[in-house]
Amino acid sequence: MKKDILIYAEIIDGKVTDNALELIGEARRLTSLLPDGGQVISVVMGKAVRQHADLLAAYGAERVVIFENDILEHYRNDLYGEALTAVIRKYSPEIVLIGSSYRGSEIAPTVAAKLRTGLAAHCTELKIDSSGQFIQVVPAFGGKVLGDILTPGHRPKMASIKPGIMQKRPIEACSASIEEFTADIQGLGNAIKFLGDERISTSGKPLHEAECIIGGGFGIGSKENWAVLEELATLLNGATGCTRPALDEGWTTGEQTMIGTSGVAVRPKIYINAGISGAAHHTCGMKDAGLVISINKDENAAIFGSSDIKIVADWKQILPILIEKVKEAKSGN
Repeated sequence: MKKDILIYAEIIDGKVTDNALELIGEARRLTSLLPDGGQVISVVMGKAVRQHADLLAAYGAERVVIFENDILEHYRNDLYGEALTAVIRKYSPEIVLIGSSYRGSEIAPTVAAKLRTGLAAHCTELKIDSSGQFIQVVPAFGGKVLGDILTPGHRPKMASIKPGIMQKRPIEACSASIEEFTADIQGLGNAIKFLGDERISTSGKPLHEAECIIGGGFGIGSKENWAVLEELATLLNGATGCTRPALDEGWTTGEQTMIGTSGVAVRPKIYINAGISGAAHHTCGMKDAGLVISINKDENAAIFGSSDIKIVADWKQILPILIEKVKEAKSGN
C-alpha cells in the first residue's frame, strides 16, 4: 500500500501561506525516500478556495483536495479541526504535516486527539532512516537539546513545523488532480459565535522578507539600547530579530520577531547579531543565513561557532560606528 503524505494548506488573508508551500516541498522529498512512497496530497479549506489549487500544484502537490463550505468562511478551531479530521479519515495518509502557525498550533493537537494519534510539535527537521522509519526532530528542555521522535504504532504520523524551517521547491510543469470533498460539520454549533477579526498591527519588515537582519539578545541590556538595533536595521532596509530573553524583557514585541526553535527560522543574506550567547535553540533558527557577523565581548561565546565574521568587543563600541559608516555611504560622502 502506498504511503501518502497529506499537507494542510493554510489560507491567511486570502493567500496560501509560505509555510504550507514549504511543507509541500518537504513532503515530496520525504515520499521519494519512503519505502512505497505515495503521493503528496494538499487539502485546502474555506468558503471559496478552489483558486488556490494551481499554486499548490506548482509547488508539488499531486492531489489537491478542495473542501468548500460557507461555514468555513471564518476560522474556528472546532470547525476546521472537525473538517480536517474528516479529510484525513477519508484519505488515510501515512503522514500529516501542518504548519506551526498560530492556527496550525491549535488545529494540529485538536486533530491528533480526534484521531487518537501522536503529534510531534514544532519540529526542526524531518528524516527517513535506513529502515524507512519517519523520524521527527523536536527541541526539548527549552531548545537546549534535540530529540528524535518515532511513531511506530499509530497512524497517521503527525508533525507540525515552524515557518522557514523548510524550503519552498517550485516544480516546473507540474499538474495535480483536483478532488472535491464534503462532510457534514457542526463543530460546537451556536456555542461559539464569530464576532469579527481584530488585527494586531506590527511595525517593521517581516523577518522572512528581510535580506538583512539585525539580531539582539539579552546582552543588549535595555529597551533604550534596543533602539540602536532598530536604527541600523532601518538604515539597511532590514528587520530586527531577537532571542527569547530579549522578548521576555519587553525590548521588542511579538513572537514573530523571535529567531530559534520557539520562534521562526530565517535565511537572510546578512545576519548581524549582538549580545547573543549562541545557545542551540537560537542558532538552529539562523543556520541557513548567508553571511553571519557576530559581536560579543566573550571570546568563547558559542555564537562564534556559527559565525563567518567574529568581533570580540562591546557592541556599544561597534554598532554606532557601523551606523555612521552606513549613513556616510548612503549620503555619498
